Amino acid sequence: MNGLFSFSASARRIFPLIIPQIDFYSFMNQRVKKIAILVEDLYQVLEVWYPILRLKEDGIITQTIGTGSKEIYGSKEGYPVKAEASIEDVDPKEFDGVIIPGGFAPDILRRYPKIVGFVRRLHDEGKVVAAICHGGWLLVSADILRGRKATCFFAIKDDLIAAGAEYRDEEVVVDQNIITSRKPEDLTAFVLEIIRFLKK
Repeated sequence: MNGLFSFSASARRIFPLIIPQIDFYSFMNQRVKKIAILVEDLYQVLEVWYPILRLKEDGIITQTIGTGSKEIYGSKEGYPVKAEASIEDVDPKEFDGVIIPGGFAPDILRRYPKIVGFVRRLHDEGKVVAAICHGGWLLVSADILRGRKATCFFAIKDDLIAAGAEYRDEEVVVDQNIITSRKPEDLTAFVLEIIRFLKK
């Protein structure tokens, strides 16, 4: 025996059959992905909670981030969500992307420069920026839509077009690291594309 992991000749012959070869470099560099979900009052309840639950199923960490105006935010129907962090206390380097749910919350979120800057920085670093429904308003404020394909709730399509986007009326539109959808009925396709991006 030359050490703890020395084997006989016969053991060395069968060992590869029972222990598959592992790319330890790739294994050690794999890590759990983490996604920010932006929340404020009057958020669309499905567009916050479906991604939280669906991403959790795939082992992806989510963190709800608010403006700091309060700790608990109510949906349009009054359903509460707790902000797990304030935008004042987060570091974009800790995240692999951001989801911007709809409702009327994006119209409040876009009034906070640090929220806008957070979205723009993640975009510029090539991380996933996903917006559904009225979430496109925040993409407009972050000025990241010029020359990009995107969709949104039909009532704000003129806003996206004016910001330089190529509007598409499709359930989900993927243009590099920007993923957009129109409405709650599109959530399945929307979150699936987010998961695909994160698993590249």
